[in-house]
Amino acid sequence: MSVLVSRLAEWIADQRWYATKGRQPRIRVIGALEGVVPDGHPHAEGATVVSYLLIDEAHEKPVLYQVPIVHRDAPLEGGEAFLIGEVDGRHLYDGPHDPAYAASLLHQITHALDTSGEGATASGHKLLDPGVRVESRVLRGEQSNTSIIYDVEGGPVPHVIAKVFRVLHHGENPDVTTQAALTSGGSRRVPTSFGSLTATWPDPGRESGTATGHLAFVQEFLPGLEDAWRVALRAAEAGEDFSEQAFELGRTVAEVHQVLAETLETVEAGPNEIAGALESMRRRVRIASAEAPAVAPFGERILALYDRTAEVEWPRLQRIHGDLHLGQALYSPERGWVLLDFEGEPLRPMPERSRPDVTLRDVAGMLRSFDYVAGSLAHSDPPVDASAWASTARRSFVDGYIAASGTDVRAQRALLDAFEIDKAVYEAVYEARNRPDWVSIPTSAVERLVARSAPPVAE
Repeated sequence: MSVLVSRLAEWIADQRWYATKGRQPRIRVIGALEGVVPDGHPHAEGATVVSYLLIDEAHEKPVLYQVPIVHRDAPLEGGEAFLIGEVDGRHLYDGPHDPAYAASLLHQITHALDTSGEGATASGHKLLDPGVRVESRVLRGEQSNTSIIYDVEGGPVPHVIAKVFRVLHHGENPDVTTQAALTSGGSRRVPTSFGSLTATWPDPGRESGTATGHLAFVQEFLPGLEDAWRVALRAAEAGEDFSEQAFELGRTVAEVHQVLAETLETVEAGPNEIAGALESMRRRVRIASAEAPAVAPFGERILALYDRTAEVEWPRLQRIHGDLHLGQALYSPERGWVLLDFEGEPLRPMPERSRPDVTLRDVAGMLRSFDYVAGSLAHSDPPVDASAWASTARRSFVDGYIAASGTDVRAQRALLDAFEIDKAVYEAVYEARNRPDWVSIPTSAVERLVARSAPPVAE
């Protein structure tokens, strides 16, 4: 095992998903989950599938990784780029790139195989009936996870995708549970969910001594579709009306919210919940005022608006998307808009991303995204003035949301503006750190929204 750990430490440091860049990994194995390759699979002979759970203590806060490996008696033809090394006379390959692991993962999840004796449990819908042919390949370019695309000939859908989580966390992953809830609720506004794989591992820092989290999940894959950002950007650049598409996108978001409210827990927005949300928003204002100076002149008025929203009635809290923007929606000619990636805001701790939240946060996120279409075109060469286009699209999106939800979010204007300001403040910090030339996009929105909903603070 020591030779394996040493080789893995060398290999993991060069992977795109390795979180502690610039440091020498200090890893130890805390779990090993053996997979089962389906009988008769052409790549099964001489292959053993094992998913290792590795704790890396190179950083002050240890990180837990999942590293699926296929141990082979002989080299895998065409697998040179994914060879981790040789240990005890066997060839070790990065699992997602090896067809034996890809077949094992899909078989285990979609047949709901229980390997709880090894610490892992699968829960899914049967996808691979006898006679179904499957080919797999890895989706390129991902940073934090690894996704395997399967072409399923003779199955209920032609393509599925398995997302393999490289960095593991205790608690449910909302990308898994939210989409599973929407599938169980009959929604066609998300890819169909086919199941997931969870594991339990030792965690001395927890009272129970163990932690549980998701390793992977499988859902329908929709290739060849454009996301709403590209569709909207092209329309805005050409000056084409986007009202109908924005209206339907608003309807889609409202329909997803409705199914989530029906299938998952909703809670009253009590004083503690409101106070916690507002404290996070105030903290972002303080950070932005320091890092994006253009926000600072509006700081007091923003905080005053937040104080007033504590006194208004908040809608019930429920599961939401959490990081909604135009890039998270695909257009299907058969199904209309389809929403993706329910993992939540990347900078929030995983347990917080599953907490019930305000649906207006998603509405505000999409409104900001329309604003970004205009902002990005204003920075193009030559610049394009799409401000009127964005205003119309924003209005149509809200109209569509109201039509499908039956809730007049315009009657909650101060609260909606507060969430949109919060998103713009978040964007201002991002732009100040990464694209200083673009910081005017969110700060101009802050100025506009403050002028509408936050009157000057009395001297």
